[in-house]
Amino acid sequence: MSPFVLTRTLPEDATGAALRADVREGLTAVPKTLPPKWFYDARGSALFDEITRLPEYYPTRAEREILLDRSAGIAAASGARTLVELGSGSSDKTRHLLAALAGPLSYVPVDVSESALTGAARTLLAERPELEIHALVADFTAGIELPVTPGPRLVAFLGGTIGNLLPDERARFLASVRALLAPGDTFLLGTDLVKDPAVLVRAYDDAAGVTADFNKNVLRVLARELDADADPDDFDHVALWDPDREWIEMRLRARSALTVKFPELGIAVPFDAGEEVRTEVSAKFRREGVRDELAAAGLRLTHWWTDRAGRFALSLSAPD
Repeated sequence: MSPFVLTRTLPEDATGAALRADVREGLTAVPKTLPPKWFYDARGSALFDEITRLPEYYPTRAEREILLDRSAGIAAASGARTLVELGSGSSDKTRHLLAALAGPLSYVPVDVSESALTGAARTLLAERPELEIHALVADFTAGIELPVTPGPRLVAFLGGTIGNLLPDERARFLASVRALLAPGDTFLLGTDLVKDPAVLVRAYDDAAGVTADFNKNVLRVLARELDADADPDDFDHVALWDPDREWIEMRLRARSALTVKFPELGIAVPFDAGEEVRTEVSAKFRREGVRDELAAAGLRLTHWWTDRAGRFALSLSAPD
């Protein structure tokens, strides 16, 4: 059997259709919104990699610290023979888990980017040629069907990405994860924790302006993919802490009154001076809240690990 199998479950134009639908729905709503997934073209992904190395941006370092310190414990607690990673990207941090899990081992990375999956597989197989990789080109938020692999399985959702989902979206997502799990399977979840708001805001509004460039990259995506006359120089980057919802919001604020035209969609989107479009929510969590959201989806929290500074957490849960 080939050590690398790739299955595409997304239609060829699924990404373009989703972008058109999100723009039409989000930019004609009040208030205006765009989903954060549209940051991540090649340029946006490179900018995010740069963000993860900034002194202000702690989540990536904090999660990597936990994985380095606790992967053996995670492997022992899960007993997994298959690792499923949702939103796997470059699979960079996953290496620590793969190294700790006992073989023979199957890895199921799930991502919307076929190029990211094939690139990560090439790197992993050069290091571990015995690894069986069953890659899925799929949108995990829309529900997926996993390939047949040895159990138990450990389903991982790392990076604090769950914080980009609104509460009702998180509930649906966690319910879909629970539906994937058989008895003996487990779920590993990365969550950024509530902390000093000043620390949080700096992580999303760095002194070098890299996050501002990343935020404005969505306008470049709209210009390239939809022929929109969206100019990043017409907008300011804004990062705010919402103490009631306990999340960071990233927004783009129009510097003056303007209209962004989308010829391909047949719409023109007016902005008043100072009007904002929300481009990302990044929720922060407390242990009790994570436990309760998991429980509502039929998952029981069994283990909780944090970095030494208590900034970030990985939790392991099992089906009730």
